[in-house]
Amino acid sequence: MKKVLFLFGTRPEAIKMAPLIECFSNDLRFEVRVGVTAQHREMLDQVLSFFSIKVDYDLNIMKPNQTLHQLTSDLILRITNEILLKESFDYVFVQGDTTTVLASSLAAFYQKIKIIHIEAGLRSSDMYSPFPEEMNRVLTSKLASYHFCPTEKAKNNLLKENIVDNVFVVGNTVIDALFKGLDKINETSEVLLFDQFKDINFNKKIVLVTCHRRENFGKPFEEICDSLLEIARSNNNSVEIVFPVHLNPNINDIAYNKLKANNIKLIAPLDYPTLIWMMNKSAIILTDSGGIQEEAPSLGKPVLVLREVTERTEGVDAGTAILVGSDKDKIVLETLKLLNDSDYYLNISKASNPYGDGNTSLKIKSILC
Repeated sequence: MKKVLFLFGTRPEAIKMAPLIECFSNDLRFEVRVGVTAQHREMLDQVLSFFSIKVDYDLNIMKPNQTLHQLTSDLILRITNEILLKESFDYVFVQGDTTTVLASSLAAFYQKIKIIHIEAGLRSSDMYSPFPEEMNRVLTSKLASYHFCPTEKAKNNLLKENIVDNVFVVGNTVIDALFKGLDKINETSEVLLFDQFKDINFNKKIVLVTCHRRENFGKPFEEICDSLLEIARSNNNSVEIVFPVHLNPNINDIAYNKLKANNIKLIAPLDYPTLIWMMNKSAIILTDSGGIQEEAPSLGKPVLVLREVTERTEGVDAGTAILVGSDKDKIVLETLKLLNDSDYYLNISKASNPYGDGNTSLKIKSILC
């Protein structure tokens, strides 16, 4: 029996780890432990509860005004002393590109434990965009023993860096989680959700907006807001813009100050099940979220990516996503085209999702068995 540790700290990591944890926990060949650093405390706990994940180690790492230097050093010390020295592990699973991922990988490497990197091979080729995520994933790739890539392009990125051993294309576990999550939302839950959002007119076309990345703070976000106002005003009778506003004041303060229109609904951040439900009810999604870029095509939802550069170019290449950045003219043009040109909308919504079919967790387990 192999003893495996799943280590993660943020909501996106928890979502993408959840189907893997379930898959490995249901196999008697593996003894599973779960450790969380809690980089995202409240949002992380929502996902843990929704997917019924039992946590064995909870570091609760975050402190007010913590720098990246402090966070990284504290993570390495506490992961080592409070988890890795307590038990002997065959594998440590990390997912993505957070500070938790880099620190966990370094700590496991120092203990000579094999590192399993989920969603390996993503690259923007700019070490400062996204920051610090790009270097987190590059360095993790140098430390990992197994690299599970979502796409062929991600695999090729690793091959270019001379990382050639144990590199596998398996899709993305976020699609596994999406399907499992939607299955959990039954008819009773749906009635409650409609009642929760009774101020939103679901008879109109819903344009869902999410925006939170540092690169969009300041002038870029102001331009995004201006584009939303123009879309709302030109489609007052047919469109409802729904924007779960991130709590960061760089987003929150500007959104509530600028976005004043009767068909723009500013709401509190959504937990994971409510978010995927809202995605399913939407016609178009504008986002700077990597996870949503991957999930939306499985729901047949066109995505406008509010970033200048994305490491998830497969969606753009496949025609499921359009890169618009924070350019007001591009955002307005593409949104109106999707709203008014049914053939254009259909071509994008019917494009095949390059990120997987919902069976990634089983593929990963079969390779490690």
